[in-house]
Amino acid sequence: MKFSAAQPKIIVVGSSSIDLVLETEKLPVSNETVIATNSDSYFGGKGANQAVAAARLGASVYFIGCVGMDPLGQQIMRNMVGENVNVGFVYETDREATGTAYVTTSGGNAAIVVVPAANNCLNKEHVDAADKYFHTVDLVLIQLEVSMDVIEYTIKKAKKYGKKIGLYASPAARLSEEILNNVDFVVAKSSELYIVFGEEQREEVLKKYFNKVFVRDDTNSTVYFDGTEMRYYRNDTDITVHKMGMGDAFTSGFAIALCHGNPIEDCVKFGNEVSARVAGKKGSQTGLPRMSDFFS
Repeated sequence: MKFSAAQPKIIVVGSSSIDLVLETEKLPVSNETVIATNSDSYFGGKGANQAVAAARLGASVYFIGCVGMDPLGQQIMRNMVGENVNVGFVYETDREATGTAYVTTSGGNAAIVVVPAANNCLNKEHVDAADKYFHTVDLVLIQLEVSMDVIEYTIKKAKKYGKKIGLYASPAARLSEEILNNVDFVVAKSSELYIVFGEEQREEVLKKYFNKVFVRDDTNSTVYFDGTEMRYYRNDTDITVHKMGMGDAFTSGFAIALCHGNPIEDCVKFGNEVSARVAGKKGSQTGLPRMSDFFS
């Protein structure tokens, strides 16, 4: 594993939100009422998670997103500034409130309902406003909590400038062949492969997109096909509080390692290490490590 002195430059296009988390002894089933043992709020949104993760790992990060003109939006902006994320392309709208996610968690499992709100207001013009920065960055990260139009447009722009593109396919949605052919890597949940890729089996998907598709599950396990054989990596942690943000953490760790010129195998290992650490604390961003944590 190598990390050069050069600072990677990354654009993240995506969502931000406030996560409202309820801890319960069990997840409720249909028509059931349960009592929460604790409630709290955290910074979240897959885009913001990735932006903060990449910044903590030493990257220079520009975040392109949208928040409401409300106190929650201001909290998100202040948090990202405090995390050294450039928010010059985070737009405020009076049409929608800031995005939120309602999370019920129990025993390391979670049921999540996302209200995109202002995230749905992000559009192509917002991406175009940052055009002059696209040609200067090393990599562009995207997820699926903003419109597919924005996702496709961002990919075309990054491709135009010959930039690497990483996509975390969550929340799951069917990806077109054009998207799959143009991105450099895709991270997907094992339980959602049928949504993202159709009815194909995992082995078929991985062999078709070797060294490109990385499938993860709740045990912090990652599998991919390297062109010759299936490769599996797993980082168990005894301090898992809940699994929110682990996919974002993996994606960001993988991206940082890739920007530093590491082989795929090492990118996966580093992504798993970053993901394992975020599981040790509550909230999607709280436990995100800094690069110094790996060398202290």
